Amino acid sequence: MSKFVNRVARVSRRRLTQTGRPRYFALILLFLFLPACRQDMHDQAKYEALEHSSFFGDQRSSRTPVEGTIARGQLREDTHYYEGKVANQLVHTFPMELNDKILQRGQQRYNIFCAPCHDQTGSGIGMVVKRGFKRPPSMHIDRLREAPVGHYFDVITNGFGVMSSYSDQVPVDDRWAIIAYIRALQLSQNATLADVPDQEKAKLEASKGVQ
Repeated sequence: MSKFVNRVARVSRRRLTQTGRPRYFALILLFLFLPACRQDMHDQAKYEALEHSSFFGDQRSSRTPVEGTIARGQLREDTHYYEGKVANQLVHTFPMELNDKILQRGQQRYNIFCAPCHDQTGSGIGMVVKRGFKRPPSMHIDRLREAPVGHYFDVITNGFGVMSSYSDQVPVDDRWAIIAYIRALQLSQNATLADVPDQEKAKLEASKGVQ
């Protein structure tokens, strides 16, 4: 921009010298473009992210939020939903009513994020384990079948052992969906005839007769 203004000024001076008459259009252009050369909108008096500050004692421009304040949209009073706990105790119930849509979503998310280690059945022999990664415990052992659903939510959120936190990759709704699918996997591997609905029992009996 400054080069253009300088060029306009040189042309204006040359024409004034040659003709002796002012070139008003050049002067008008000059005064029109001069304000555009200001950098106030580009170089504002503000701190940029992680910039050093000599004003604060700790020399950090980024300040810690005031204790007790909560960002808009981040109020999480429902600890059952956001932490898998009530009164600091792991919950045994889901914070929502389960349905086929949630289970299907849980299966999809489980196969993406969990199956590489836990495999698609939950036995703990996923592909990365076959490549040498430490094997996680099977989800079908008594300890994990009897663990509260809040335990799984806490592990997905905060990590456990060699498993890192998945809170950045998996939103809260998807964590609960995954846990619902884990419960379905556990039931599928440990179900008895008493767990089968009556109408399905009739189908099983009929299939035995066919065989």
